[in-house]
Amino acid sequence: MSYEHIKVWEEGPVTVVALNRPEKGNAISKRMAEEVQAAMTDFAASDQRVAVLTAMGNKAFSFGADVTEPPELWRAVPNSGWQTDKPLIAAVEGWCIGGALVLAMMADLAVCGSTARFYYPEAKIGLTGGMIAALPSRIPHKIAMEMMLLCRVFEAERAERVGLVNEVVPEGGALARAIEWGKEMAGFAPLVTGTLKRMVLDDILPAGPSEKWARHGARLAGIRESEDFREGAAAFREKRAPQFRGR
Repeated sequence: MSYEHIKVWEEGPVTVVALNRPEKGNAISKRMAEEVQAAMTDFAASDQRVAVLTAMGNKAFSFGADVTEPPELWRAVPNSGWQTDKPLIAAVEGWCIGGALVLAMMADLAVCGSTARFYYPEAKIGLTGGMIAALPSRIPHKIAMEMMLLCRVFEAERAERVGLVNEVVPEGGALARAIEWGKEMAGFAPLVTGTLKRMVLDDILPAGPSEKWARHGARLAGIRESEDFREGAAAFREKRAPQFRGR
């Protein structure tokens, strides 16, 4: 499949999905969110074992949502716009802002370069999608509230200290480390890693209201975009009985 705002390639059993608008700080456009959703859905259905979510260039993982082309951000969010029991690693370089922070925090593992910066400024802007509310289930409560309510910038070392990322590596090395981890996990039993991940997501980590809404939104969007809906509309216009196929 050809993509405009992301790049996708394989490193052995590891699929890399990279945000690819470096000239725009990898801001998440409507098209980009849709492409991430499509690429990750394809990955989930493939024989690939691990996915890495990253971005092109070292200036920014992403500046967040593109306000000139507002995305349905939930489409790009792990466990909301797309589902997989396979491991997902975020590899972050540079600034990780707003909605991009949501993408990184929802990954199973995360590694960042030494110049990475994490920032959630929505309280200064006056708008939020609410999915950041899941942050206190990923890092300590008061640390998460500091990031959300005081809009503090977390540098790489502090992000590692509070558990937002697993490891800090030299600038430019995040992707290589994530691929290394991915290839290591690819040799493990997928039934075990998948079951453990699903148990954590379903029974351990609480889902916030916006996250639940996004999951429902994904299901409803699937119906709107289905072959059955197109068939039903065509049958109505043509005054015939529809032939639904369940897809």
